[in-house]
Amino acid sequence: MILVMALLVWMPPVATLQEQAAWRDSVAVARLDALVPVLLDRADLDAWVLIGAEYNEDPVLKTMLPATWLSARRTTILLFARNAETGAVERMAVARYPVGRLFPSAWDPDSVPDPFVRTAQLLERYDPARIGINISERFDHANGLTKTEHDRLVDALPPRYLSRLVSAEAAAVGWLETRTPAEQAKYVHINEVAHAIVEEGLRGGVIEPGRTTTDGLEWWFRERVRGLGLETWFHPGVSLQRREGRPMDDTLRAGDLVHVDFGITYFGLNTDTQRMVYLPEAGETGTPAALRAAFAQGNRLQDILMEEMATQPTGNAALRVARERAIAEGLRPSIYTHPIGYHGHAAGSTVGMWDKQEGVPGDGDHPIFPETAWSIELNVTVAVPGWGDVRIALEEDALFTGGRLRFIAGRQEGL
Repeated sequence: MILVMALLVWMPPVATLQEQAAWRDSVAVARLDALVPVLLDRADLDAWVLIGAEYNEDPVLKTMLPATWLSARRTTILLFARNAETGAVERMAVARYPVGRLFPSAWDPDSVPDPFVRTAQLLERYDPARIGINISERFDHANGLTKTEHDRLVDALPPRYLSRLVSAEAAAVGWLETRTPAEQAKYVHINEVAHAIVEEGLRGGVIEPGRTTTDGLEWWFRERVRGLGLETWFHPGVSLQRREGRPMDDTLRAGDLVHVDFGITYFGLNTDTQRMVYLPEAGETGTPAALRAAFAQGNRLQDILMEEMATQPTGNAALRVARERAIAEGLRPSIYTHPIGYHGHAAGSTVGMWDKQEGVPGDGDHPIFPETAWSIELNVTVAVPGWGDVRIALEEDALFTGGRLRFIAGRQEGL
């Protein structure tokens, strides 16, 4: 009976791995051609060197590999350099063979055995004034150059080039956070699949009050994702809230308010969704009005935050003004919104953390750029008669484009 009921939830067709790889590689070519020159200008760089070793890849380099390359090959060095005569940004790989059709090989190991020496030769050819390397004090995503690889690069470079090495943070974060039109369009389908899985778990007959446990539902989500040929980027979280005076355990029971935190990786991009569901007791025909009113406060906080993110220059500024507005309206807010994309907790401006409601130094000072994707993650605490303080925790993915933030595939509007 459970399996039959689960089929009532609509599931979009899921692309094959081969289809996903073809799309990812086509998008990668477009990103490399159009986006990298813009990012080098943003970061004021004439060259950008990315270095990664097999199984210890730089986070940015890994997103530039072909979809069929599940890791780098030995030591892989990717180089972008601006041609002083044409102004064009040229790209190449210091690798034994081309990196797919994305980076032509620019190294003959028989002639120059050391890839770092070859990298130094290429840099001398282009003679860049500012050479970006992935070192950063603010963003781990942009700090992927290991000390060993840094030392080998420094040892290979002529001394006059050492003062030209600078952080490529702006380019690295820009690469990771920017979503092209093709990615924005695909994100709709990706979120629809994620939402369908959540709906199936919460409303498709999977939950049996009195028998299903929080742990059991978490593993159901993991197994369902695996069965679809997809991956999760974190273990799903299931929690519950219960009326005052009722003993707590991990079994979902009638009258419980259930919360799910869930995300998938699909087409190389990530989702992050939180949903809440009320399990009615015998004789109830719907969700209690007080809980519906509490949930509406969560939707209101989403609206306030997204309005401010579209107009404020940084995550810290958006956090401060959104909290001020919410508190003035009588809400009890907590905001911890983050970029999403190639990583679940992605590079870009952080808009609060659950334990840093006063702002996030460093990450939160990064500009909120357009053409970016976000997980609008937050909660409000509401006093509900018979329940005490109820926490309405919500999360939906959104895009910032055209001067406004909009949910990628809608949001939960009510319990």
